[in-house]
Order: sequence, then C-alpha cells, then structure tokens
Amino acid sequence: MRRLEGTILLTSCRRRFCKLSPPSLNHIHMHAIPFSDRNPTPQNNNIVSWNKMIAEYVRNGQIGVAHNLFDEMPLKDVVSWNTILSAGLHNTKDPHGVNQCFLQMRRDGFRPNEYTISIVLRAFLGTLLNVLVPQIHALAILSALNSTVFVGSALMKGYANIGDRVAMARVFDEISAKDVSSWNALISSYMELGCMHDAQRVFDGMPERNIVSWTSLVNGYIRNRRVNKARSVFNKMSAKNVVSWTVMISGYVKNQKFVDALQLFLLMLKSGTLPNQFTFSSVLDASAGCSSLIFGQQVHSRILKSGVPEDVTLSTSLVDMYAKCGDIAAAYCIFGSMPKTNLVSWNSIIGGYARHGFATRALEEFERMTNCGVRPDAVTFTNALSACAHGGMIEEGKSLFNSMKSKFGMEPQVEHYACMVDLYGKAGELEEAEKLIHGMPFQPDVVIWCALLGACGLHSSLKLGEFAAEELDKLESDHAAIYSTLSRIHGERGVWNSVLELRKTMKEKGVQKQNAGSWVESARVIR
Repeated sequence: MRRLEGTILLTSCRRRFCKLSPPSLNHIHMHAIPFSDRNPTPQNNNIVSWNKMIAEYVRNGQIGVAHNLFDEMPLKDVVSWNTILSAGLHNTKDPHGVNQCFLQMRRDGFRPNEYTISIVLRAFLGTLLNVLVPQIHALAILSALNSTVFVGSALMKGYANIGDRVAMARVFDEISAKDVSSWNALISSYMELGCMHDAQRVFDGMPERNIVSWTSLVNGYIRNRRVNKARSVFNKMSAKNVVSWTVMISGYVKNQKFVDALQLFLLMLKSGTLPNQFTFSSVLDASAGCSSLIFGQQVHSRILKSGVPEDVTLSTSLVDMYAKCGDIAAAYCIFGSMPKTNLVSWNSIIGGYARHGFATRALEEFERMTNCGVRPDAVTFTNALSACAHGGMIEEGKSLFNSMKSKFGMEPQVEHYACMVDLYGKAGELEEAEKLIHGMPFQPDVVIWCALLGACGLHSSLKLGEFAAEELDKLESDHAAIYSTLSRIHGERGVWNSVLELRKTMKEKGVQKQNAGSWVESARVIR
C-alpha cells in the first residue's frame, strides 16, 4: 500500500473561526430553529437540540457557526460527529479535514456507526486519501459493521475507486443479508472498473431487480461509451421513470449524439413522464450541441410553463444554449437575471461573447467575475484568450496569458498556448508565434501547428508555412490543412505549378478537403 504522508498525524480537530458573542449566537439560533427547540445554550445538555441546530447551520452552508457550536457542546454523541463530518463532505469538500475530524472522534472514544463509515468513505473517493479505504474496511470489520448493506455498498464503491476488483467482490460476499441495493452497488462498481461483462453477469443473476438496477446498467454502459448497448437495455425496461429517461438522454449528450437525445426527449414527453430540471438541462445541452435554437426556445418555454425551479445548473444550461445557438442577447438576459451564479455560468457567458466576436465584452465579464471573488479556471482563460484572438487584442491577450501564473498560480496548458499562437498569427506577428512555440514546456500538438499554419496562409508566409506543415505531417500525416493552406500560399504567389502538384498529390492520397456547410433547422413543436 502506498504511504500517505501526514495522514495519521495526531492533529486537533478544533477549527479557528470567527467567534460570535453569545447574544449573537442566540439571535441566530432563534431564527434558525423552531420555537420548541430554542433551548440549547452552553449550560443546556439537550444533545438532540444541539444536533438539530448544528444540522440546520450545515444545511444553510454556515459551516463556521456550525463548528463553533460543535466546539461549545457540553456533551456530544455519534450524531453530533456525523453532522460535522458531513459538513466536510458536502459543503467544504475537504477530505483531509474529514479525516482529521474522524481521527479526533476515535481519540475521544466515540464508536463510528454505519453513517460515519459511509461519510468517510465518500469523502475519500477520487482523492489521494482513497488509499485509506482498506483501513476503513478493517475498522468496519472490528466494529462489526462490514456485514451491513449500507457499509458494504459504500466499501464496494471505495474499492472500485482504487481499482481493487478482488476486494470489492469480497466485500459483497461479506454482506450477510443482501438486498437489491447491494446488488445494484455491485453492478455500478463493476461498471466503474470497466468490467461490463461481470456487471451484466451480476445483473442477469439478480434474484430481483428494480428500476434502479436497470438504470445502473444503462448508466454503466454509457460510462464505458457503449451508448448503443445502453439504449438496447433501456428499450427492454418495462417501466421507466424520470431518472432512467434523463440518464439515457444525458448519455447521448455525453457521446455527442445530440439529435438522438432530442428525439428521445420527444418520446419521453409522449410517454407521459414529466421532465425535471436535470432532464431539461441535458436537453438544453443537446440543443446547444446541434445549434438548434428553435428546439431550445421551445424547451425554455416548456420550462416556464411546467414551473420547474430554475436552479443555477438549469439557468447555466439556458445561457449556454442561447450563446451557442447565436442569440447572445438572450443569453446575457438570462445570465443577468440569475440570483446566483457559479464558475460554469461565468464561463458560459464569457465563451459566448468570445464566439460571437465581442472581445471587449468578454474581457469585461472576466474582470467582473474576478471582482466578484470567483476564481477562473483553465476553461475561463481559454475563452478569454480566444476572445482576444478574435478581437485582435494582442496586449490584452499577453497580459491575460502572463497573469495565469503570476496572479492566479496556474500553469498555462497546450490549449492556452494554441490561443496565443492564434492571437499572434492573426495579428501577423508570426515570429512571436514561432518563438512562443519553441519556448513551450511541452511538445506542440496538432492544434498548435494548425494554428501556425493557418496564420501562415493568412499572411502568405511560405517558408514558415512549409515548416509548420512539415511538423504537422509528423504528427498527423496527410492532414488536409497541409495541402489546402500551402496550395493557397503558392496560388497567391502565382506559382501555379506547385498548386497543380499539390492538388495531384491530394488526389493520389485520397485527401479530402473539408467542405463548408450550412445548418437549416426546421420547426418542430414540443407539445
């Protein structure tokens, strides 16, 4: 087992938060807790009331106040610890904090229950701390909790996350009274490992199945990019609910089968199943993917009529759909009306302005986002740099690119270098573009050389164009851009013999130039 430094340190679980005076705390308690539970004070030993109050603050995202109350509790029980552990899992996404708090719980003599084990395991999934899954399993055995369905299902997911197929099967065998949920967890875990045959074998051997069993199998095939097999299983389902429909629609979107997603949505409506906000979000993503503005507008209308609550995810999908379908004014209107935004929302509107050539507006939104305290990510910078390239804003682009590391501590990735090459190339600064490529900390990819080659075609730079074409050919031989761009450069220079020779080579090698296309959308009414 890999050793994880600093994991088993005996650190205190105490947090340092802004301390509120007792009157202030009491004022908050009066508003947060029903009248019958407004008794807990530092002198009151009613653990249930304390636990209710802490849980209320955790639900409202007031983690600092919740920790203050937890520290002031005269008496604690396992529910108190579980509540504060769940704050680290759901609210702060702090696996190390959950681990330290769990260690302190054990040092204070509290015995974990099923819910404790489940919280800790879920906090570790997908992090460096997932190496501790076997240790948590050992603790569950010592606590006689490993045979329960709840803990067993969580352990199976944990072992699937670290790729231990044998241990995962052993956990399933340890469950004393297996129900349908434990079988479903085994199917999902096998699918996470890519063991589709084993998952299908388990599904076929189940003593009983429910709609979750079918949906887990469908979702597993989608996760492994077997979308046609997923649809085959989906079609065999005798009963479908909104979750199963949404999983299949979302699967089509993830695999970029946008028209299939929209067609399936129409079948869902005909079946009488009412969509929820997650369904609508996936359908809007499909509309954006195939630039179907009319369909997207009809979906938006149905959302308004259905009364589905427009949370930040659904509103962001609306912004993204309108931006990608060409109605940037509607996208900004929805974005401006959102009571709460997140990083994805900002990325959608910045990317929308960039695609429409509104470089100044894109940078204004970028600045407004950072002023609001939202930290940009790699996608944000790709969108902003792309806006600079479209708008010919060289100085702004250079400043933005340099700020990635100096201001935000982010190392530019290949896509950011590609944007800068495109920016320099469109502005005619081909030497700067070439210099940037040679100074990259990694090898240029196809996108980089295509950007440089395109810039050479734009400014008829034969020597550098031939160099870019040569490098591109090493990565992807007979790329159509090589022949079309060099042919254009030679044509603009009047060297028609070279043009004819390039066209002859294209014909002999069967290289097809990508044709331009138009998208014509017919009106399809959603009833």
